[in-house]
Amino acid sequence: MQFEWDDNKAKSNLKKHDISFQEATTTFSDTMGLTFDDSDHSVGELRLLTFGRTKTDKLLVVSHTELEEGKIRLISARPMTKQEQRIYQDG
Repeated sequence: MQFEWDDNKAKSNLKKHDISFQEATTTFSDTMGLTFDDSDHSVGELRLLTFGRTKTDKLLVVSHTELEEGKIRLISARPMTKQEQRIYQDG
């Protein structure tokens, strides 16, 4: 899997959520991960939300879009809320 992101957005995300986009990419290796359409934020492009566990055992929500070249463009990453954790665990 190939990933890309805006460097300024990555810095902002790290400062706001203490989650690097590099770490967030590891949620896509989670075999129990869940991906949903993010229709509330899909203006001009289909945005997706992935719930997953990182290699450092953090539970994250990663907002992203899939590009035609097969790349995944990360938009944001943050820790899951308690409700999101229940959804993830119920899978």
